[in-house]
Amino acid sequence: MLLIQFVTATILCFFSTFFAWYEGSTILDNPWEWKYSTPFSQLLYGEVHSASDISQLDYFIYAAKFQPTFPAIMVISSVYMLILIGYYSFKERYKWFAYYLFILAGGLSILSYFIYISTTLRGEILFYICIVSSVLCLAIATISYFQIFNRNTNNKQIFLK
Repeated sequence: MLLIQFVTATILCFFSTFFAWYEGSTILDNPWEWKYSTPFSQLLYGEVHSASDISQLDYFIYAAKFQPTFPAIMVISSVYMLILIGYYSFKERYKWFAYYLFILAGGLSILSYFIYISTTLRGEILFYICIVSSVLCLAIATISYFQIFNRNTNNKQIFLK
């Protein structure tokens, strides 16, 4: 069952990444948007003067700002895959899985901070997806951690009797 979930999430992530990249390639036709939607190109090359200066990563930024459906699916499926990888890796180590989820929640919070300054209403969708995913990971990690804590406390009380 875990393998089916992972394969499904991987295929979904692959196709949504491809379609987001395709939708974002329309930035090449919109030179007035190059100043605002090409942070990776500006970091690598400085100011963007022609379409050949635009990095492939900026396609995703442009797609997230103006057509966020496939970037949103890409983020959700990626987060789901990361959770599955953590669950499979720390299957017997519940406390480590809780720590993994805490770290994942922190990473999603940082990502949402960088997305927060989006200038478009559609770009804010990814912010909300990242922040909700972060809160859910944090909640699951907290619940998991305290269930482990209670389980260990109950086991110690049995031995003390």
